[in-house]
Amino acid sequence: MTLFVNRLTQLDVSLWCPGRGLVGASWHVDVELDGELGEDGMLFDFGEVKPWIKQRLDAGIDHTLLVPTRAPGMDVADCREGVCVKTRLPWAMEVRGPRQAFTLLPWGEITPERLADHLSGELSRRPPPRVSAIRLHLHEERIEEAAYTYSHGLRRHVGNCQRIAHGHRSRLQIWQEGRRAHDLEARWAKRLADTYLVDEADLVAEVEPSYPPRLTTGYRAEQGSFLLRLPAERCQVLPTPTTVEQIAAWLARQITRETGRATRVKAFEGIDKGAIAEARP
Repeated sequence: MTLFVNRLTQLDVSLWCPGRGLVGASWHVDVELDGELGEDGMLFDFGEVKPWIKQRLDAGIDHTLLVPTRAPGMDVADCREGVCVKTRLPWAMEVRGPRQAFTLLPWGEITPERLADHLSGELSRRPPPRVSAIRLHLHEERIEEAAYTYSHGLRRHVGNCQRIAHGHRSRLQIWQEGRRAHDLEARWAKRLADTYLVDEADLVAEVEPSYPPRLTTGYRAEQGSFLLRLPAERCQVLPTPTTVEQIAAWLARQITRETGRATRVKAFEGIDKGAIAEARP
């Protein structure tokens, strides 16, 4: 017998893509569970199994940087901070942080399908009572309007958001004069696609004299020390922490300044959550 739970939880991560570089991702997690019926006519209690799976995903892969260690131009080594990841293709990046901030996978590329099979195997090794097998399916939120992916880190966060390279795939909605501004949504989603959002206060060095110019951001948080170095053109520097509240406020101010019109922004942080901000000329 098989039971299923659609959208049991969601994952927010960043991953290194051989074609795009650093990419934020958000996935729904659907689950199928095999088992034998008990005397009560049930396989198991959903109320116990659902939090068991969610707890393990939250404590493992969620809010980590997924690293395909066999990708072209990829180097992974131990370092003082824990793990050091350096890339050369499609562009150069260096990220350092505690080991729990990374999910290292011996693959050439990360795909949701392969990752779901990997996680299914891990969870099925020691399943809850009366569960014989667990299968996960990861899939993106269906978005037919503007959306973008970004990565960031929140130094002051007490949870896993403090990890310097985790990210999201997010909707973006903009209103001006009481109507949706779809052209602005598309323009800003394109501008922010596959970017890293930097808190100005976390800059270790301004643009470095290299080609292409690079930014270095770093901080010490509860989980340890973090450092990230990447091309300046891949970054958007904000004058505040890069929480979704501040992202929404920054976008509203920037769009109002550029268009001269009052603007309302609904910025999502991954799936089904986010913040709304308004600005006036």
